[in-house]
Amino acid sequence: MRLSPTLSVYIGRNFLLTFFTMFGLFLMLILLFDTVELMRRAAAKPEITFGMVMEMAFLKLPHMGQQAFPFAVLFGGMAAFWRLTRTHELVITRAAGVSVWQFLLPVLGLAFMLGLFQIGVLNPLASTTISRYERIEAVNLKGHKSFLALSQNGLWLRQSNADGQSVVHSRFVLQTGKDVELRDVVVFNYKDNDTFTGRLDAEHASLEDGFWHLKNAWVHTPEESPRLEKDFWLATDLTLNRIQDSFAPPETMSFWDLPGFIGTLEKAGFSAVRHRLYWHSLLASPFLMCAMVLIAATFTLRHSRQGGGITIIGAGVLTGFILYFFSDIVFALGLSDSIPVTLAAWTPSGVATLLGLATLLHLEDG
Repeated sequence: MRLSPTLSVYIGRNFLLTFFTMFGLFLMLILLFDTVELMRRAAAKPEITFGMVMEMAFLKLPHMGQQAFPFAVLFGGMAAFWRLTRTHELVITRAAGVSVWQFLLPVLGLAFMLGLFQIGVLNPLASTTISRYERIEAVNLKGHKSFLALSQNGLWLRQSNADGQSVVHSRFVLQTGKDVELRDVVVFNYKDNDTFTGRLDAEHASLEDGFWHLKNAWVHTPEESPRLEKDFWLATDLTLNRIQDSFAPPETMSFWDLPGFIGTLEKAGFSAVRHRLYWHSLLASPFLMCAMVLIAATFTLRHSRQGGGITIIGAGVLTGFILYFFSDIVFALGLSDSIPVTLAAWTPSGVATLLGLATLLHLEDG
């Protein structure tokens, strides 16, 4: 028997209602706990006001919402199927000749579209807000003074030294082992963060212990003639580890911007494994959402024939968390290059999908 469009809309509407309810509850809990944690961290810093704490909490919320998205699909699907089963609506549907695969189809389609929504809308929003959050956190809570950005136009970084602040730009960056080299370097020096004190133009710069070693550097100082220095040492607080740590983390990059950023990193000789893994995991998101629907159906559609509803729902929740920790383990293996990045990103959704399909086939057709 073919599933009627009216019934498809009804089942899909029930799923969307429970999904948005669960997602809203998760966001409220996340906002509450993040606000409490930020207030605890800001307690020793009187210059941080409650308004700044709330701003940081709301800026972080879209990013955390991305983490909760699959669980909202899982729990929303379980709640929808549980209610339809308890009211015997699915029992009647099955008695009319509609298979489980037919009435799952509209829910799977909606879950896939929710995954696309996460990639195309939620992720760009979250990347923008988490980038703003991390800058506020770095300055006000961590006390960092160095920032670095790498784009197709080259490298920009801001550093501090005993004389003040410097902004360094280089069109070409190369990392070889533990050495960092810059080409076509321009340095703007400032005193007290906003008073311009001079400019340096150099053909080449290499990072040494506490210094940038500039070669063939033109030194421009206000009201003085430019002079050429074959070797010039510029004090810096940066190290190779701090430079790598200062790169924009993948969470602060939009899905649409990540491929170009990955290419730029790799051309400069830096590792882009973390960014590539994150991008592939975003690509797999729609399939992960479908897998969560299959898992939800596996545990909740059995209630009409077998008792122990609380046990069944508890098993479904436990399965969701097991998949979450399994994803973390696989991602860690991908970051360490123990397994290929593509395999690490797609394994959680693939395993979850196969698990849900196998269980449903066994219960319904086996």
